[in-house]
Amino acid sequence: MNQKNALIVSAHSADFVWRAGGTVALYAQRGWNVHILCLSFGERGESARLWKRENISLETVKQIRREESEQAAAILGASVSFLDCGDYPLRVDDETLFKIVQVYRDLKPEFVLTHSFKDPYNFDHPLANHLAMEARIIAQAHGHSPHEPVIGAPPVFLFEPHQPEQCEWKPETFLDISSVWEQKYQAFQIMGAQEHLWEYYTRVGLQRGAQASRNSDKKIKYAEAFQCVYPRVTDDLL
Repeated sequence: MNQKNALIVSAHSADFVWRAGGTVALYAQRGWNVHILCLSFGERGESARLWKRENISLETVKQIRREESEQAAAILGASVSFLDCGDYPLRVDDETLFKIVQVYRDLKPEFVLTHSFKDPYNFDHPLANHLAMEARIIAQAHGHSPHEPVIGAPPVFLFEPHQPEQCEWKPETFLDISSVWEQKYQAFQIMGAQEHLWEYYTRVGLQRGAQASRNSDKKIKYAEAFQCVYPRVTDDLL
């Protein structure tokens, strides 16, 4: 049986935990190889609690955020890698873009999760979306590194931003994560630099669970929601 792979492109080292931790844990539990690619450590804009420590350095903040992310990924059953592109602002060159392309080529993911197209509160997030989408297209191009096989057309799902209405994000797919919620919440607790988000994303999980129940015949306590980028191709409508 061939190993199935999934790819999560996360702008910062904790984004995948809040927005897709349940999906990561669920697919890892099903035997999938789930890989998380973090473009930065969130060392400037998403580590306020760490910067309150006296005489802390940028490199120390990065190291703490890396360790948190690695521990959280391990709890969820995934692998994680980092590109250290900085944050606030996140910036990349073509060399870095091609590294993301190589991840696609090596992994050949069955699906990809990443950020929304828009986010007026955090410009790193839509840039991560752009990079994930552009790298996917380049990885399909026969003329890019023509000695390598190209990838197919993995569907891309956009996980929920912090303020979905302002980001023009619409929940179109709900995934029941009730069975792995405790793993997700355990991963929350590793992210000490952003403890203020634990309760918020618990409420999000419950709300999406309630909406998932209303749109099905199932009793669902916790769910994650996604927006679909491309049309779904399927053998049936169930």
